Amino acid sequence: MITPAQDDGIPSVRISNGPDIPLDRHPLSMDFVGVRAQDRAMPMPCVLGRFLVVAAALYAGAEAPAHTHAQARTAASVEDLITIAGNEENDVVRLGHLRKLADQCAREGLTLAGLDRLIDCATGWVSPEVRLDFFDREVQRTLEYDFGTTEDSPLRPLAALYRARMLTWVTLEYSDIYPYPEKRAAFLNRARAQFEDARRAFPENRVIGMYLGEPFPAPRRYDAPGGAPAWAVAQRAGLEHLADIIEWWIDHRLRPNGEYGGGWGDDCEMWRHWAPVLIGFDFPKANRAQAYFSERLLAQPHLAGGFHSRMMDVEHTTEDVADALTPMMHLAPENPEWAQRALRLVELCENLWTGRNERGFLQFKSTYFTAAEVDLTPARACDTVYHPRALQPALLYWQRTRDPRITRLMTDWMKTWVDAAAREERGKPGGILPTAIHWPDGRMGGVGQKWWMPENYETPLYDFPSMMGLMLSTLLQTWHQTGDESFLAPIRSMAEARSAWTSADQTDYPEGSRMWCAERLDQLAGVLAKYRSLTGDTRFDMLLQAETGQPYARFRLDGDLAALTVHFEQLAGALRVNFPSYTQEVRYTDRVMRFPILYQPGWMLEAGARDPLLLLEGGVMAMGLNRVHLLYHTVTGDPGDPLYFPLNAVRWHTPPRDLAALVTDATPQRFQARLYHFGESERRFDCELFLLVPGEYEISLLAPGRPVQRQRATIANEERRVSVLLPPRAECVLRIEAVSPPKETAP
Repeated sequence: MITPAQDDGIPSVRISNGPDIPLDRHPLSMDFVGVRAQDRAMPMPCVLGRFLVVAAALYAGAEAPAHTHAQARTAASVEDLITIAGNEENDVVRLGHLRKLADQCAREGLTLAGLDRLIDCATGWVSPEVRLDFFDREVQRTLEYDFGTTEDSPLRPLAALYRARMLTWVTLEYSDIYPYPEKRAAFLNRARAQFEDARRAFPENRVIGMYLGEPFPAPRRYDAPGGAPAWAVAQRAGLEHLADIIEWWIDHRLRPNGEYGGGWGDDCEMWRHWAPVLIGFDFPKANRAQAYFSERLLAQPHLAGGFHSRMMDVEHTTEDVADALTPMMHLAPENPEWAQRALRLVELCENLWTGRNERGFLQFKSTYFTAAEVDLTPARACDTVYHPRALQPALLYWQRTRDPRITRLMTDWMKTWVDAAAREERGKPGGILPTAIHWPDGRMGGVGQKWWMPENYETPLYDFPSMMGLMLSTLLQTWHQTGDESFLAPIRSMAEARSAWTSADQTDYPEGSRMWCAERLDQLAGVLAKYRSLTGDTRFDMLLQAETGQPYARFRLDGDLAALTVHFEQLAGALRVNFPSYTQEVRYTDRVMRFPILYQPGWMLEAGARDPLLLLEGGVMAMGLNRVHLLYHTVTGDPGDPLYFPLNAVRWHTPPRDLAALVTDATPQRFQARLYHFGESERRFDCELFLLVPGEYEISLLAPGRPVQRQRATIANEERRVSVLLPPRAECVLRIEAVSPPKETAP
């Protein structure tokens, strides 16, 4: 809730009994990019007037940041000022130089065509009152942003710098551009030409080079003491750099109304890459920021009915509630408001969104719906594998409470999808889930001629496999909640198809065929990993070993720490460089971790970047794949998606700093993890254990050659914490085992 602070009346947010976060600590700060200025930051309130004071101070001759050129402190020619502005890596500082340039031109009686337009753009680029993507429509439509400059204008390279970044981020954002090589090339070839133009004029600007395949180090380095295990060094680097990115967004982009600049619908997605630290650790700053954002979003008028009031497709109309509510159910699970909101979604599903189709099965009536109506236009009238998102918070509530009302709803709905998987219809092979079921006839796919292309949306978002993992996770959860093995049938049949594909020699299969589908089922692996963790069933172990996108699941099977370390190092390698690409350069908040995809061959550079460690397929975060989740998997022990049916075994109640934690075993009766503390003194914290059934447990903390801690503790539903005292700079193993077999089942 919003409460006045104790001393200064500044509104703040409280999570349970945690500390408050004053709102004047959130707004924009001016961060100076680069190793040389890593500790220099100027707090700046998030209002345009105060922002302009900073620019005015720069214009008036106040001391510039360390990496700003010395010429700026003395009288400079127009040409010099343009060069200084272009070589500047910080957009706020650059705006100050542009304003100084305008005054210089006025004093000299010069007219630079396009300068006013360039200043307007540069102001909007950093203004807390303007959306980060203010240029979106013009650039998307025309591949142009008109600054009013001429070919021979000295301002042309500066205009090119802004235009190139616009083109790049539009490409990274839109699914009707980036998946299509020809359309992608049209945008990125033009962006590259603009960057190269800017680079010739401003060779000292490392951010320009970053876009052209030349990475540079993040502001902070995390050196490790000698003897620290390689896995811990690499995982810790990933966690620290991710925490740095999260803190930057809180410090520099969080606005008084709760937004981050990308609009509610995109801003709400940011927590998905925060998950490793939000769910895995106790990170007070991120916790408070998430609480503030979620509370402000849930209070918006368009969510007054408990769900979105604007008619959009299921992916977009569900995000605001699902992505505001779900993280809070992890951070403050005892808050009764979350249960009320989750049950409101169940009510809408029961009374408005779903119905019996002509085959007698329960399904969603449309891909488009709101809190008040459902669009029954035939082309849009489809249930899809994306629809679990509409119930995401309710699914988490069901997982924790086994609410019988939700059990009835979910078993009824999931039977529809079990039936759809089994049927052979319109060329769909048996045993394969379709991505859509049409309403009201219940047939496979939509109005499109091909079952795998429902044509219920303007882009291929719902084409096979779409977000198949959401439906597979929901089927797995329904089995887990009910014990009815029929809900596993689609998972098993699709796993069999995927297994056949991994061992086949052929690579070209007919569209819509079983093997064609199997080739596209990489999302299945995370669900199978959870199934394996829950059941111990080994039948798909070979498939999990073959899935390169699931390094943690493979580690849990074979214990190959060296192989897992390679993946830690790859992720850390992408986060150790190009800090601006995850922070100040981002123009769409649902693409914060997407930049590395530009370094792949055929994107910004035909041959790709020189460093292969940076070639993370799909970026660090992309549709259906979030490589940051490797950190989540390893620190929590959940081998799959944290967003649906999470199986996080532990939360470390300590910040994600100077610590590495690798869960190596997590069952209802046993927990084990490797821990390494990089600090110089002992570190005490609690670990909260979610999967252990109530009972008495033996707890041991072992350092090389010696026990550090031994104790017995009782785990109960109302008390799941145990305390750990970790020695400095020694790899330890934490083991927690049931003293005698507990009689109760896993929670």
